[in-house]
Parts: sequence; structure tokens; C-alpha cells
Amino acid sequence: MNVVPKAACLALMLGGLAGCAGSDRDDLQAWMAEQRAQVKPTITPIVPPKKFTPQAYTQEAGVEPFNIAKLTQALRRDAAQPSTSGLIAPELSRRKEALESFPLDAMEMVGSLQGSGQPVALVRVDKLIYQVRAGNYLGLNYGRVLRVSENELTLREIVQDASGEWIERPATLELQEKSK
Repeated sequence: MNVVPKAACLALMLGGLAGCAGSDRDDLQAWMAEQRAQVKPTITPIVPPKKFTPQAYTQEAGVEPFNIAKLTQALRRDAAQPSTSGLIAPELSRRKEALESFPLDAMEMVGSLQGSGQPVALVRVDKLIYQVRAGNYLGLNYGRVLRVSENELTLREIVQDASGEWIERPATLELQEKSK
């Protein structure tokens, strides 16, 4: 009794599927063929690689860069020079000020005052406000304040360059205005 309705349901489903596979599929395939024929892709050709031409090594007769005699001579010359130059020696002999414990990027100039004819900058570090005048030191690189204006602090720092020499470098600390 159960077999007949199952067989009838199966026959109906197969008939429905056979009806779906009709002419719609042929129309779809014809449309796809038409679209393929209309589209012409353009492909830009790849640039051929440059030809590698090896160069002959011509420095065989030159001085060898890792020659022991040459290295020894360079080490003697470096040992003869004092380790600190005239720029850094006075900085090492003086007492450090409070603002020399902080890097310049941790400081922000928040204002300026005119006190007894000499401009004073207000510098904030770690939520504390410091008064800075020309001649004061700040930053980690022996920064000495040269000039204080309404909008910025101008200072010179003493840093080592790539060859190890001490050089002076200008730096500024500009007024930071809060955005509302």
C-alpha cells in the first residue's frame, strides 16, 4: 500500500525534472556563445627582460680592503685621537638639569610668558609644567636652548654622526595647541 504512492511521487518528480531541462537551457547556451563572441580581451605583452652582461673584476691589483697592515694602521690612528671632542667635554663636566632626563618627543611646549624682559617657555613633561629660558638644557642629547619665542624653542643638540664624531644639530620644540 505504501509502495504505490511512493512510486507515483517518484514518477511525478522525474516528470517535473524532465520538463525543466527543455529549451531554456538551449537559450542560455546560445546567449553565452553570443557574449563570448562579442568580448575580445586585450592583453598587453610582457616586456622582455634586459640581457645580463657580466663585468670583469678589474681591482685585482688594488689594495686589499681587509689587509692586516691597513687595519692596524687605522686602529692606531683611531687610538691616537681623543675619545671625546671639544664639543662634548664641557657637557660631561657640568651638572645635569631636570629636563635632561626626558627625550624631546616626550616634551611639548604649551605656552610662553614674558618675564622681566626675557621670554620664558612653558614646557609640559609627565603632567608637570616647567619654565625654560635661553641657556637651559633639555633632552637626552645635551640640548641647550638658544632662543625662546612666542611659538617655539630653538636649541642645539650635540650628537654623534655615522663616523663617531660629535657634531652640533639644530632642533626645535613648537607650541602645541589643543584641538577642540
